[in-house]
Amino acid sequence: MKKKDFWIAVIAVVALYVFFHFVGIGCPIRFITGVSCMGCGTTRAVHSALRLDMKSAFDYHPLFWVPLPALVLLLNKKRIPKKIFNFIICNIIALYVVVYVYRLLDPSDTIVSFEPHNGFIYKIFNLIF
Repeated sequence: MKKKDFWIAVIAVVALYVFFHFVGIGCPIRFITGVSCMGCGTTRAVHSALRLDMKSAFDYHPLFWVPLPALVLLLNKKRIPKKIFNFIICNIIALYVVVYVYRLLDPSDTIVSFEPHNGFIYKIFNLIF
């Protein structure tokens, strides 16, 4: 992928999420399924970090800081040996999965939720049947 194509994709995703925010959808995954995604809380965490409120940032999502180094890693993919690149990416994914499962199972976590009955798919399914 060319850098130009990469930045077009990044801008398109950001624009899509801004649109979702303004129409009240927020996270499209949570809206459609009723289940929080692995990154749920990251935007609020970054906003808190920018206000230097690190406690809130880590409460919203403890891995809020990972996307920036991951982006740098992706932009420099050709300079990094393939095995090392794959190792780092696999570890980032594993870290997100572990944190996600922990947050799903933590009853005190108010950010991540598993409520399929609130999802768009469930509601449409109920209308049809």
